[in-house]
Amino acid sequence: MTVATPLLAPREDTALSARLARSAATHSSVGLDGRDVDAWLAERAGAHAFRVDRIPFADLDGWSFDPGTGNLGHRSGRFFTVEGLHVTLGQGGDGAWQQPIIRQPEVGILGILAKEFDGVLHFLMQAKMEPGNRPLLQLSPTVQATRSNYTKVHRGADVKYVEYFTEPARGRVLADVLQSEHGSWFYRKANRNMIVEAHGEVPLLDDYCWLTLGRIAELLHRDNVVNMDSRTVLACLPFADREPTALHSDTELLSWITAERSRHEVRAQPMPLGSVSGWVRGTDSIEHEHGRYFRVVAVSVEAGNREVGSWTQPLFEPRGLGVTAFLTRRIGGVPHVLAHARVEGGFLDTVELGPTVQYTPSNYTHLAPARRPPFLDLVTAADPRRIRYEAVHSEEGGRFLRAESRYLVLEVDDTQVPLDPPPGYRWVTPGQLTALVRHGHYVNVQARTLLACLNAMGSRL
Repeated sequence: MTVATPLLAPREDTALSARLARSAATHSSVGLDGRDVDAWLAERAGAHAFRVDRIPFADLDGWSFDPGTGNLGHRSGRFFTVEGLHVTLGQGGDGAWQQPIIRQPEVGILGILAKEFDGVLHFLMQAKMEPGNRPLLQLSPTVQATRSNYTKVHRGADVKYVEYFTEPARGRVLADVLQSEHGSWFYRKANRNMIVEAHGEVPLLDDYCWLTLGRIAELLHRDNVVNMDSRTVLACLPFADREPTALHSDTELLSWITAERSRHEVRAQPMPLGSVSGWVRGTDSIEHEHGRYFRVVAVSVEAGNREVGSWTQPLFEPRGLGVTAFLTRRIGGVPHVLAHARVEGGFLDTVELGPTVQYTPSNYTHLAPARRPPFLDLVTAADPRRIRYEAVHSEEGGRFLRAESRYLVLEVDDTQVPLDPPPGYRWVTPGQLTALVRHGHYVNVQARTLLACLNAMGSRL
């Protein structure tokens, strides 16, 4: 009996990086009938009724505080809960705090569908309303849905195009990786970040448009156009590494990350929301006693283009505009950015690589300069001539209310940050970050946004 030799596939699609580069170099897109994206977004906003109102907790429909724990949850037992978290750092409890946290154990899908038109890859983007975003309508992935959404726990309409990401025969996977979300506000939350190239024709529905990477890159330079979920998925694209050399080899970088994870002892223990110290629950918010960090609020939402037309829910509302920045410099002619091995209480592992600076400055104004986070004052007082990228982007609008950060890439020199930076920081190339993003829980969501922006800058870095 003859045994057939199995067909082997190449381990890498060597043509994909060239196809991505071609899309990134193309700024015109099919399907908008000559209109620009602004006009199309305005048209889609006008086609539906949107409204978000603050409400007291007592007016939440289907949500309630558990009488025993004080946790805020939905009657279905699905979606998410707002609980407490007790975080302790170090063996001797060198740092400890308690806070509200969002617990959403189910894994959602963030998926962008790709298709080639006239030899150029295009990506199917959605004009999606999120109650926490400003403006409400921004460009989102083709599919942006929790498991509760696409299994229709809410008993609403089907999630459009989800079959391309749940049925393998529908397309060819270009990227697929579990990535963390905001570790300061989510407890061990992950979403499946996917890019799938569709087989055959794809029907174009209302509220969707095909855009090239070049057009999306232009929009990433604008405030509050491309939403957070799109940015994290776009960061997972396997762009070719333009620079084969770096200050530290990939093995050295991985060893450093492992060492950072080993040296930090982080104990994050869920606890009853009603027992969290330092936070005060009122009729319409849960706030920190000193008015810092964020507050938990409730909203009523109307949205004509969502699977459910109206609902109520809790949201986290930050206290101030965040500042998120990579410091950058050329080392041996090669662009590098300064990454921070960042500890956040909600991470699955102790550390993920974050931007150089990821803070809300108003939370630290009461501290003396020597006690403020490293590099924060350098960024906030930066010479505008050294800013290589700047835009305000919304964070996750489905769980956070008006959570915005000023994202920057700031050029520095050796007098400001040496080649041997302080402990917890390391110079890496954008190509090294791209390699790490192919694996889950190495690069945090804010750094992934900045990686998408670095890719949008191209050779201008």
